[in-house]
Amino acid sequence: MKQADEVSIIKLYDICGCAEEQGLENCEITSVTDNTADVTEKSLFVCIKGARFDGHSVAQKMIEKGAAAVVAEYDTGAERQIIVDNTRLALAELCSAFNGEPTKKLGLIAVTGTNGKTTVAHLVKHILTTFGKKCGCIGTAGNDLCNGKLTDSPHGTPTTPGPTTLYRWFSEMAENGAEYCVMEASSMALCQHRIADEKFLSAGFTNLTRDHLDYHITMENYFDAKARLFTLTDNAVVCIDDDYGKILAKRHRNTATTYSVKEKADIYADYIKMTATSSEFMLIDSRNEKACRVRLNMTGLYNVQNALCAIALVSACGYDVTECAKALESCKGVDGRLNTIYEGDFTVITDYAHTDDALRKMLSAIKPTVKGRLICLFGGAGERDREKRPMMAKAVSEYADILVISSDNPASEDPIQIIEEVYKGADKSLPCIKEPDRRLAIEKAIETARKGDVIVLAGKGHERYQIIGKEYQPFCEREIVEEILSRKE
Repeated sequence: MKQADEVSIIKLYDICGCAEEQGLENCEITSVTDNTADVTEKSLFVCIKGARFDGHSVAQKMIEKGAAAVVAEYDTGAERQIIVDNTRLALAELCSAFNGEPTKKLGLIAVTGTNGKTTVAHLVKHILTTFGKKCGCIGTAGNDLCNGKLTDSPHGTPTTPGPTTLYRWFSEMAENGAEYCVMEASSMALCQHRIADEKFLSAGFTNLTRDHLDYHITMENYFDAKARLFTLTDNAVVCIDDDYGKILAKRHRNTATTYSVKEKADIYADYIKMTATSSEFMLIDSRNEKACRVRLNMTGLYNVQNALCAIALVSACGYDVTECAKALESCKGVDGRLNTIYEGDFTVITDYAHTDDALRKMLSAIKPTVKGRLICLFGGAGERDREKRPMMAKAVSEYADILVISSDNPASEDPIQIIEEVYKGADKSLPCIKEPDRRLAIEKAIETARKGDVIVLAGKGHERYQIIGKEYQPFCEREIVEEILSRKE
């Protein structure tokens, strides 16, 4: 990818045609940004109103700093400004133009929903790669820009990054010869128009359960944000096992492909069999009257749903359903999703589940395979939706024999207070260990374990850090478990 000082100069009229209509002179643009710290000579500064800061308030200062022009939603009084209806959408469109409209060279596939996005994106990428296609990936568990390596997102980078990063990544993928890009589309990214009005080859909806209400406030707002994705595709892939999915499927009845593990749909699973580490089912494609046996190296009914979603997303791009299903047999799993990190007298598993729905689905998949007791370590994140905290404990209490409530990115909140709020939803008849230091909590869980027990470390998954205050402190559960067990040998 070209560095900032190597980017070819682009003209203001080329990047923003309305500039000429609004009486601005054509000039050179060397960067597009909404970050005041990144404004340099000839930058185009886009004024974004956020929760704590409004870029409109510094429009003239950005001109004085050297910006060629500012983009705003109203008259800021700045010397050179371009007025638009929505600066968030304009930022995405400008970043796309500045990077040479890279998505025109990529087949875009997206997945949204509360749970399952990372797994579905990984499965889609695996199928396409198996077919010999070069596929980039953007999501929670890492980003593949088709440069030969999978890189973690920088600390603090959301599931779907902002437009300045996102379109730079699209550009790098295109330069590296990617034919496709599969991405997780978060509700906040869709709501904030981090993705411009792109045309997606296909888009999937997994489910909608309580999460991010600290931002969206209501479930209706949360759903509306997710639903925006399906205005950007002619191939919606929707899970009708979910009530919101049923609404979405009806809304897009002429373009939606439905999938289910509970009832007949366009694509559905039948004769499902589970083991502790795998799944097997018959995939029925009722649209084309096709059927095939599918074998997954992942367990859990929700992973059968994820597989159906991935198969439908790729088949919507013109590939055969049965070939897509066959490709999944070689997939080994997804980082941070039901990964066994120790297996001896007892077993230790790590998983990213951090909502009541995700915990319930994950633990219900594990419980039937446990010979001894199921011990679940989990916690509520700081500065996030507080109302879901007791709901998480309630979900864990339905399956676990022992609860260990600890920290999961407490940020600037008091970890002990978070634990008490979580504990309110717990079944008080169950043994419960409360330990704000997650490292010590893991050690206590291991000390508690007996032969045949299974310990689930929930909430961190692929993450390699803990957010304490404003710091991202190194925290890898696999390494911690290995260190604790090595001391006990």
